[in-house]
Amino acid sequence: MKLKVINGIFALALVVGVVALTLSLSAGASVSTASAPDARNGQFHVTKNCTGYEGHAGQSCTITSSTLAAIPAGSTVVYDQADGIPAGMLDSNVILDAGNGNRAIGRCTVDDTTGLGLCTFSDGTGQFAGFQARIEVSYISGDDFAWDGTYRFNPLPHR
Repeated sequence: MKLKVINGIFALALVVGVVALTLSLSAGASVSTASAPDARNGQFHVTKNCTGYEGHAGQSCTITSSTLAAIPAGSTVVYDQADGIPAGMLDSNVILDAGNGNRAIGRCTVDDTTGLGLCTFSDGTGQFAGFQARIEVSYISGDDFAWDGTYRFNPLPHR
């Protein structure tokens, strides 16, 4: 009987030890993961210049600065639909073209009066494969606008 009690206590101590070790390892992993920077998602800021853009389908604006390396200065944003449909709005499919086949596909809706709007991107090609973003558009001055948003790169499905 005494041997069964000792074996039961030993088994209970072993289970408690394994649980404690598992909890401490998982807590340590989540702390290190949370504190590590993740280049696959985050926040970014872009400025773009729309000199020459007159609201016609196929026209573009040029990125002048960006905190996201995937969107270098000189990239273009091409608007597929004309401004003014609906009245007072730009509501267009867009292609963010960073060159060399690196393109993100999205949609932008901007109020012509305030310059405020929203752009969303759902995927892309090249380095933009799996790219998703939600961007608030704001007017700076002249022909300049700002994009402030969040992005992530989703893993691609296995093929």
